[in-house]
Amino acid sequence: MLFALLAAGLLTTGAALAGSIEPKSAVLLPDERGHALSVEFAIDLGPRLEEAVGRGVPLNFRLEFTLSRKRWYWIDEHIAGHVIEYRLGYQALTRQYRLSLGGLHRNFDSLAEALQVLEHTARLHVVDRPALIPGENYTAAVRLSLDHSQLPKPLQIDALADRDWRVEAKILRWGFVPAVEK
Repeated sequence: MLFALLAAGLLTTGAALAGSIEPKSAVLLPDERGHALSVEFAIDLGPRLEEAVGRGVPLNFRLEFTLSRKRWYWIDEHIAGHVIEYRLGYQALTRQYRLSLGGLHRNFDSLAEALQVLEHTARLHVVDRPALIPGENYTAAVRLSLDHSQLPKPLQIDALADRDWRVEAKILRWGFVPAVEK
C-alpha cells in the first residue's frame, strides 16, 4: 500500500515537471494583401528543458497556422496554412540566449526574455485576399510546439520515454468570417 502511494506521488510529480505551451489569444486582422495573424502564447518549458537549453542544447519550435472551410459533402477544404520554425539556443561564449528565425538572430541576456519574444507573434501575413469569400464561415487553428525531431539523437530517445522532456502544446481553434467589403 505504501509503495503504491509513493509511486502515485512520483507520477504526479513527474507530470508537474513537464512543460506546456498554451495559446492565450489569436486574431486574424486585415492587412494590405489579405489577413495577418496576431497570437500570444504562455510558454513553460519545465525545469529539465530549461536546464538543457542552458547547457547548450538547442530547442526548435514550430508555429503552425491553418485555415479551413467546412463542406457538407466532403472533408473540410484547406484554404491556407503557414509554418514558421524558431530555434532557441544558449551561446556559452557570450553567455546569451539566441532566438533564430531563418537567417535572423536576436540575442537575450536571460531565457525569460527570449521566451517572452517567442510568446508573441504580431501581424504575420497568412492568407491572401483572393483565397477568402467575404461573409463565409471559416475555422482557424494555431499551435506552437516543441519539435522533438530536431533534438540531438540521444535526446530524442529521452524525449519519447521521459515525461520531463515533453511539452504539451495545445491548439487554439476559432471561427472567422471575413468582412464584406462595401
